[in-house]
Amino acid sequence: MSSTTQSTLVADKDWWRGAVIYQIYPRSYQDSNGDGIGDLKGITARLAHIADLGADAIWISPFFASPMKDFGYDVSNYVDVDPMFGSLADFDGLIAEAHRLGIRVMIDLVISHSSDQHAWFVESRSSRVNPKADWYVWADSKPDGTPPNNWLSIFGGSAWQWDPTRMQYYMHNFLTSQPDMNLHNPEVQDALLSATRFWLERGVDGFRLDTINFYFHDKELRDNPPLAPERRNASTAPAVNPYNFQEHIYDKNRPENIAFLKRFRALLDEYPAIAAVGEVGDSQRGLEIVGEYTSGNDKMQMCYAFEFLAPEPLTPAVVQNTQNAFATAAPEGWACWAFSNHDVVRHVSRWGATVVDRDAYAKMSSALLLTQRGSVCIYQGEELGLTEAEIAFEDLQDPYGIQFWPEFKGRDGCRTPMVWDDHATQAGFSTAQKTWLPIPVEHGLRAVNTQVGKPESVLEHYRRFLTFRRQYPAFAKGDITFHDAGDGQLVYTRAFGNERLLCVFNMTAEPTSIALPTGEWIALEGHGFESAVNDNKVELPAWGAYFARHA
Repeated sequence: MSSTTQSTLVADKDWWRGAVIYQIYPRSYQDSNGDGIGDLKGITARLAHIADLGADAIWISPFFASPMKDFGYDVSNYVDVDPMFGSLADFDGLIAEAHRLGIRVMIDLVISHSSDQHAWFVESRSSRVNPKADWYVWADSKPDGTPPNNWLSIFGGSAWQWDPTRMQYYMHNFLTSQPDMNLHNPEVQDALLSATRFWLERGVDGFRLDTINFYFHDKELRDNPPLAPERRNASTAPAVNPYNFQEHIYDKNRPENIAFLKRFRALLDEYPAIAAVGEVGDSQRGLEIVGEYTSGNDKMQMCYAFEFLAPEPLTPAVVQNTQNAFATAAPEGWACWAFSNHDVVRHVSRWGATVVDRDAYAKMSSALLLTQRGSVCIYQGEELGLTEAEIAFEDLQDPYGIQFWPEFKGRDGCRTPMVWDDHATQAGFSTAQKTWLPIPVEHGLRAVNTQVGKPESVLEHYRRFLTFRRQYPAFAKGDITFHDAGDGQLVYTRAFGNERLLCVFNMTAEPTSIALPTGEWIALEGHGFESAVNDNKVELPAWGAYFARHA
């Protein structure tokens, strides 16, 4: 079990509200044994970087035993570490060091589906009468042998795969090697909750729940209706994927999920100060589902949808409309926002491809993210201003990208290894001659060592701004109110108790003058942005920002 190493964590069951969570993709963070793949000991060795950054917690993408067809999101054993990443003892060491540094640890739970190599599925597919026969979603074919219905896989093609042993189809929302679990079966729920308890006993502080709205399917296996072309968008699947052509009301987003989430929350509440964030993937009802899953203080503490992970440009209207839509859909809820993660093009490239001064853009967008109402996820390398890597087809690892190349290049471009030292082999990530994904030369030039101690660097900006943010509770926990502003300008206030803070952003490549809201405002310092106020207007450079408190 986890070490008794002295922890610097302060007991706070509300720690997650407004927390800054640093996402680690374990394959790409730090390699400790020279095999070209990151691991748990590597993460432990680099935790000081996250502590120096000022994050409250880390979220580690899956490190469980897995055949790695989807790089850990296909779990073959929920209660063990894949040897590629180390051992349970290594995980215990990571927990102990994180807690010593005052960092909470959240791990990724992937329980909507497992690997087809999981012992549960091996048994389930062996016959129609074994004890686990009903642990996955099985169905007979139509009389003509075709799949039971029209459901589609996010990774392309039908969501049904024929199994010759059972002479039935099994459902898979993702790869054919990722069969969906049947959470209508109480035994499946019990087994998954038991696995969750295993990690709680090891000392984790919370969970990120992968594809949380995919847990249940329609028992009647009804066809999804078509989705009108004008309602389609590419926020959860690329535009080239016919998955976007259906309204997904029967293969996911089922009302039965609410009762299971309550069971899950009841388990968390047996332990002190545990929090969970759910990933809601739906292009039409995302925020509405977030509202359902975070209401009543008896399900998820927080969820995130894909509004800020979508390819559409980030504009003042998008920010305001998203926050207002969330407030309407989830008045009791709490969001967790991210601009980048392991599944989408890095936001400096996704939104800033034509921006000349990308460092200025990275700083502005980070300050915008870190002052939103909600908690925040920062994706590894974001604090360095890393751009999306260009990966040659022959170097691709992601099955999603291989399937839809070249219209969709997959997710490898945001998953390349972290860069630590521009003078070291593989930028300090590994001593191996070849890493699992190549490291772009331009990333090496932005390595941690090239930015530390340089006030103008993106890294020092993140450190400085997180220090600034911690001084004002309204940034973490306050309400948000938007004010009228000109084109390309965003103005809002954050209020908590007697504290009222003003946030002003120039989201354009040209200098601008922005009128301040009525009232007496006192400029805040320590955030690193330069500005001048004249006649109740703030003069901002391109991609500039201004912060003040109400007198």
